[in-house]
Amino acid sequence: MSKGRAVRKDEIKVSEARKYDLVVSPVVTEKTTFASEHNQVVFQVPLDASKPEIKAAVEALFKVKVEAVNTLRAKGKIKRFRGIIGRRPDTKKAYVTLAEGHSIDVTTGV
Repeated sequence: MSKGRAVRKDEIKVSEARKYDLVVSPVVTEKTTFASEHNQVVFQVPLDASKPEIKAAVEALFKVKVEAVNTLRAKGKIKRFRGIIGRRPDTKKAYVTLAEGHSIDVTTGV
């Protein structure tokens, strides 16, 4: 049993610099365009990012209320270029579900 105080998910402290590091870029594909119709936005995030950190960063940067964060890790593919085998990097995406009435326009800058 741990002797420290348990940290609640809504109490996560994220530094100002880390907030900007957590949201690497929006993912704009046909699938994410359909997801935006259901109040979802998709961001590429660092591999070490946690769901509470992502939630805190999106709420602080975009001034919206986040209901849920779902993440997935995509393993990099093995690719061949001019006979040399290489590997694309692993990526992590976060599907952020926004509360009703909130929206993020990913075509504009922060």
